[in-house]
Formats: sequence, C-alpha cells, structure tokens
Amino acid sequence: MRIDWTALPEAVTTEIADRVGGTHVTPATTGDHAEIAATVTGTNGRVFVKAASTDFGVRSLRFELRVSEAISGPLSPAVLWHFEAADWLVVGYEHCEGPHADLSPGSPDLDLLGEALTVLGETPTPDVPLFSPKARLGFEHSTMNGDTLVHTDLCPANLIVTPHGLQIVDWAMAAKAAPWVELAMLTPWLISAGHTPEQAEQWLARHPAWQSADPGVLDYFATKNAEKWASKSARSTAAWMHDLAAWTAKWSTYRLRTSNTAPTN
Repeated sequence: MRIDWTALPEAVTTEIADRVGGTHVTPATTGDHAEIAATVTGTNGRVFVKAASTDFGVRSLRFELRVSEAISGPLSPAVLWHFEAADWLVVGYEHCEGPHADLSPGSPDLDLLGEALTVLGETPTPDVPLFSPKARLGFEHSTMNGDTLVHTDLCPANLIVTPHGLQIVDWAMAAKAAPWVELAMLTPWLISAGHTPEQAEQWLARHPAWQSADPGVLDYFATKNAEKWASKSARSTAAWMHDLAAWTAKWSTYRLRTSNTAPTN
C-alpha cells in the first residue's frame, strides 16, 4: 500500500536529495508493490524513485531491481542507482516521459506494443531467479513452461509511450514461461480497452506464439484465469479485482462458446 513521501526517514530523503539534486516530488498514481513511488525532480534531472520497508515490499522491490538491472535496454528504463538506509530499500530508475499506452481498437500504440511483444518473445530469461507460471498465476499446465522472459502485467499503466518508443515498467512479477503466456495474460487488458474477445484474439493472432498455441490449452488458461479472479473478487471490495474478474470472464465465456475442443488438463 502506498504511503506519503513525508513518512520516509530523513536519512533516506537526504540521500535521495543528494543524488537527484533536490526533492520536488510528484507521487505516482498507479501501482502498489512499493510503499513509495514518485517522480523526483532536482538539478540533476528527473528520477523515478521506488522505496520499500515492509518485508513483502522489500522482497518485491529487490526482485524488480535484479530483473531490471539484468534486462535494462530499449524496452526497459535503466536502473540509475540504489541504496539501503534506515531499513528502507530505495531504487532510482530512469524517468520515462510520456502518456500511458492506449490499447483501444485502432490505436497507433498497438503497433508499438506489437513490436515490443516481438522483442520480448525472442528474449531469453536473464540469469536471475524468476517466477514460474504456477507461482505467478496460481495454476499450471505443462505447455506454460518455457525459457522466455514474460513480464506478465502489460496493463496500460505499465506501458509508457515516450519520444523514443514504448517503455515497459514494473518488472516485479516477471516470469520464465512459454511466449504465448504473455499474450494470454494481455487478453483481459485488450478487452478492458474496448476490444471484444474476438477482436483481441484477432490482434494477438498476428504473433506466431499465439498461432502455435494449442486451442485447448488457451481454453484451459482462460477458464482457470477467470475462475481465479472470480474467487479473488468474491472476497474483496477492490474495484480493480472486480474489473479483472469481468474481463477474464468475458474471454473465458467467448472461448467456451466458440471452442471445438475440451479444455486440456
């Protein structure tokens, strides 16, 4: 859960100010893996800062730091620095300037995303521990396993359209999996942006990984993912959980209505 910048110990804010050359803070409006997430502006420029102190927050941020350092490149902002002080882990990332991606039908941002997916689908996993498909999703199938780096959360909030191209942020849930898993996890976000399930699948079908995926396995994935979010949303009042339950249910219903195969176990 996010907390206010003023809750940071002086030792932390002083270290950040020294590195950035000031601390004009603009809090982030999305995400919750780190207690602190904000753009910090100073005489040395702008830095996106994440900080955590709880056990879960530190584990998550340390994982994200290791992955980000390993894959820093054209699709992911660079890690500029990191430090620990007063029981806080603090990471400074390259600031990404631009709006979040628009994934609605016909948006030019879809082309940028398509190019990024091609690159990701050809990216081997870095030499750091990553989530397995089961650990990330809570269900498994043998064909979900693979050697590809999978972000697993390509929602618009994690896609920033910069003057230099699309940047993918927040690698806190990165996994090692088959490349089609990334596409399957993207489907609810396409539906959330206004695609029908059929339109979403037509767009995903441009990618070889989708075309080669077993339809029965896609049925299984859609069903299990919808069941997971239905269960989670039934125990929560969080609006985003209920949204995900609705979007995953739409896709699952479509798959079951149009499929000629029984879900594969």
